[in-house]
Amino acid sequence: MNIIPLGIWGGYPKANSATSSFLIEHEGFHCLIDCGSGVLASLQNYIALEQLDAVVISHYHADHIADIGSLQYSRLIQYYLGQPSPVLPIYGHARDKQQFAKLTHSQQTRGIEIKEQQTKQIGPFTVTFCPTVHPVYCLAIKFSVGHQSAVFTADTEWSDKLVSFAEGADLLFSEANLYEEHIGVSPGHLAGSQAGKLANEAKVGQLILTHLPHHGNIEDILQEAQNVFKGPAEIAEVGKNYSFS
Repeated sequence: MNIIPLGIWGGYPKANSATSSFLIEHEGFHCLIDCGSGVLASLQNYIALEQLDAVVISHYHADHIADIGSLQYSRLIQYYLGQPSPVLPIYGHARDKQQFAKLTHSQQTRGIEIKEQQTKQIGPFTVTFCPTVHPVYCLAIKFSVGHQSAVFTADTEWSDKLVSFAEGADLLFSEANLYEEHIGVSPGHLAGSQAGKLANEAKVGQLILTHLPHHGNIEDILQEAQNVFKGPAEIAEVGKNYSFS
């Protein structure tokens, strides 16, 4: 399994960058996790858009779905050029029926419902889901191959459910959108110390921080996480291969 961060920002992308998203690959299968602003431009540094086999959406805030329409048009253009791609499955929850319906577009993409406490086989991956604490319904996502797994918290405040959900994961990609002084002030997100606490209590192998704020020094968020979690921890690096075999 190989995971490449495509963007690391929350809310909107900084210049020449993208919001928090990931390309996850195994045995030639390519799956995109979230598809916010700037993601398609970043994705094409690693694969052609027609090589994408699946997309999983954690929730329907704009910084996680803004490029869905562009992705659909890219496949529509290929169809008009006489080079149609197979229908692309886009996995998302159906609690918001209007947004879920938008995942399906003609013969290019098809929305497939995901639910908490459900297991989906997506290509070579066994994928499970856990609800988070966020202003809109949102699902954390775990990708497993054999005995190895990677967990993506998506957007969330502290949640005890995430501890058991992430337990023993090899990689934990945790949001860390808050500085310590903003805990309890800005809803729906974690601070660095809370991401570190989650990694520590879940006994994960490595912590990678994402969905970062645009202000301040994000190294301070990493330091707060490292004060709690003594295992390897870092800020997600766009283009870096996080791999285990």
